Amino acid sequence: MSFILINDILFQDLFIYFIGLLITGVIGGLIAGLFGVGGGIVIVPILFWIFTSLNFPNEILMHMAIGSSLATIIPTSISSSRAHYKKGSIDIDIIKKWCPGIFLGAVIGGLSGKYFSVNELKYLFAIIAFLVALNMFLKEPLKIAKKLPISRLINVSISTFIGFVSSLMGVGAGTLGVPTLVALSVPIHKSIGTAAALGLFIAVPATLGLAFSGFNVPNRPPMSIGYVNLIAFFIMFPLTVFFAPVGVKIAHRINQRLLKIIFGIFLIITSFKMLYTILF
Repeated sequence: MSFILINDILFQDLFIYFIGLLITGVIGGLIAGLFGVGGGIVIVPILFWIFTSLNFPNEILMHMAIGSSLATIIPTSISSSRAHYKKGSIDIDIIKKWCPGIFLGAVIGGLSGKYFSVNELKYLFAIIAFLVALNMFLKEPLKIAKKLPISRLINVSISTFIGFVSSLMGVGAGTLGVPTLVALSVPIHKSIGTAAALGLFIAVPATLGLAFSGFNVPNRPPMSIGYVNLIAFFIMFPLTVFFAPVGVKIAHRINQRLLKIIFGIFLIITSFKMLYTILF
C-alpha cells in the first residue's frame, strides 16, 4: 500500500477529497439507476479531476480513477442484479452466451491497463462517452438485428470487446452492453437488467487485474492497492448502492427524454474536457 505524510495542507486537501467522493457516490448511484448505463461513466471523470486537484502524478491519474471506479461497481452490480432478478428482467440465456467473453475481455483489459498511457485512456473514454451521448439524443434506439446472433463466435467476439473496452474505461457492462443489446432487439428492461448482472463479470477480474498490475507503482494516493484506492471505494460504494434504487424510482416519475438530453450534454462536455486536457 502507498501512504503519504498528512500535514495541515494535505489534511485540508483530504477533506475536499472526502466531500468530492461523497458527491461522486451519490451522482454515480443516481445515474446508474436513471439510465442503466452504470455509474462509472460519471465516476471516472470526477475521480480523475479529484486526483488531479490533489497533484498526484499525471501518468497514474486515469489508471487510479478507472481502478477505483471498477471496485465500486462490484457491490453496486450485486445489489442492482438482485433487484432486476426479482423483477424478471435478467435474460439468463444471454448471460450464459456472453459471460465467458465478458470475463475474458475484462481480464485482458485489467492486466493490460498499465501498458496504456494516460492520454490513450483519456482518448478512449472521451470517444466512447461522446458516442454514448449521441445515443442518448436518439428518439428511437438504433436496431441492427431482429434477434441475438446464433453464432457462438459472434457472441464471444461482441462480449469480449465489451468486456475489454469497459474494463479500460472503468465502467460496467451498461455503458456498451445496454445499447448493444437493444440494437440486437432485446427489450430495454431486459437489456438493462442483463447488463447489470454482466457488470459483475467485468468489475471483479478487471479490479483484481488493475490492483495487481499497479502494485509497485510509486506515488499513488494514500491507502491504495495497485490502481485501486480503498478510500474512494469505501466512501463511494455505500452511496452508489443506496442511490441506484432511488434513481430507478425517479426515472419512472419524470420525463426520460429530457433527462437523456441533459445527461447527453453532460457527457459531451465531459468528453471535450477530457480531450482538452490532452491537447492543451
